[in-house]
Amino acid sequence: MIDPNCYTPPEEARWTGRVDDLEDRDAFRWHQVIECLDLSAPADQLALQSPRGFCLLGYCCDHGVELNLGRTGAARGPEAIRTQLANLPVNFQNTVGLYDGGDIHFPDGDLEGAQRALAEAVERVLSSGLFPVLLGGGHDLAFGHYLGITRQLSSSKRLGILNFDAHLDLRPLRPAATSGTMFTQIAAACQERGTDFSYFCIGAQKSANTVSLFRVAEDLGVETVLAKDMNDAALEPVKKKLDVFLDGNDLIYVTICADVFSSAFAPGVSAPQPFGLHPETVLRLLKHVLASGKVVSFDFAEVSPRFDSDDNTAKLAAVFVYALVNALAQSRS
Repeated sequence: MIDPNCYTPPEEARWTGRVDDLEDRDAFRWHQVIECLDLSAPADQLALQSPRGFCLLGYCCDHGVELNLGRTGAARGPEAIRTQLANLPVNFQNTVGLYDGGDIHFPDGDLEGAQRALAEAVERVLSSGLFPVLLGGGHDLAFGHYLGITRQLSSSKRLGILNFDAHLDLRPLRPAATSGTMFTQIAAACQERGTDFSYFCIGAQKSANTVSLFRVAEDLGVETVLAKDMNDAALEPVKKKLDVFLDGNDLIYVTICADVFSSAFAPGVSAPQPFGLHPETVLRLLKHVLASGKVVSFDFAEVSPRFDSDDNTAKLAAVFVYALVNALAQSRS
């Protein structure tokens, strides 16, 4: 069961927007088709009209960012992203369900409690046959997200983690978990489970990671592509590295931290990156990975409305969610 102190069920009232037509589905927008799904309800009461689809889940917590000495504000990220998603046009068939699964909140200073609650929620989404789409919130959501996936994962399946991020997030757990330790936590969890730690980070900045962190990544066998080595002309070598990564894993969990993008496109983040990646570059690589048919879950983290200019970062996150849903909808119809 999801800790009720950490979970708020979805509300239909939050989904409003422009209405072009009340009957023609080709004129519908997301707010007209999305359904609310209370993940705290008993399993036999989770009646889904469209059991093959996507479930949005918010992670309204940025305490991990605060513990990592970053700029807080991402706790309101899920709300901002939903606002931008509401008016997007519906481009998928009515056999594909679109659900809002509510929000995980930060309870009483217990970051790991929030991560555990998130894991429970992700497990419920997956057990319902839905594809989880998580909206952050601090990037520490990645640990809870990973735990939720592994609870539904066969022990014979190898799970790879693809992270688009300016940071490796492999800091030591001293004294506790933060938004910079989640992949250290995942590596420890893999060791406990006796499974391989398969982690690929794209967009890392040399100016945002210490020599020690790169050494840790090397010791753990992490594949890394630096932001400085990426441009349109260099995408083919990156795709080849991705293909090796995809071939070596049965399933893929994709996570995007908003600070991987140039601050010209994503100003609303904890740690802005003026030399970050162009969104089109990341989108091309994401679509390449989605085409493999191996992606089982996705999140977009660290959208911070407090620092967002004209909601540009929230809009960027919404477009990535939109692209992912449209790319995968056919296979889930």
